[in-house]
Amino acid sequence: MTPEDRLAALGLTLPTPPKPVATYVPYRIVGDMLYLSGQGPRQPNGGYSVGRLGKDATIEQGYADARTVGLLLIAVAKDALGDLSRVKGVVKLLGMVNAEPDFADHPKVINGCSDLFVEVFGEAGRHARSAVGMGSLPNRMTVEVEAILQIAPPA
Repeated sequence: MTPEDRLAALGLTLPTPPKPVATYVPYRIVGDMLYLSGQGPRQPNGGYSVGRLGKDATIEQGYADARTVGLLLIAVAKDALGDLSRVKGVVKLLGMVNAEPDFADHPKVINGCSDLFVEVFGEAGRHARSAVGMGSLPNRMTVEVEAILQIAPPA
């Protein structure tokens, strides 16, 4: 089953990758590695899911937001590669959580993205990961995740 087949089986549709709003690119391919810039939990209206975990956002909301970010990252990968079957493996995720100083469940939040990657890419979706708390994130968004993927050359 291809990653696209898995997305369809999950009832998920890839969103349109957002355009950069500053001086950066959404991805960079170097050799057999695809580096994906950090993405936040964009909502259909173009805004972001906002709040601080441990204050005005729950672990469940953060998990859902991280899953939304995972879908955006996959959309950017699809845009970069044309075919998600080129993903040989998800190497590393860096998950950043907009959190109160005493919040301690960062991994539970970033699992939203990690779980989605495994659902879509199977064993190739298992990855090394960091899940850290931040004092703030751009636009007050709840989470931001960046990713590094190993890729195969075009067919």
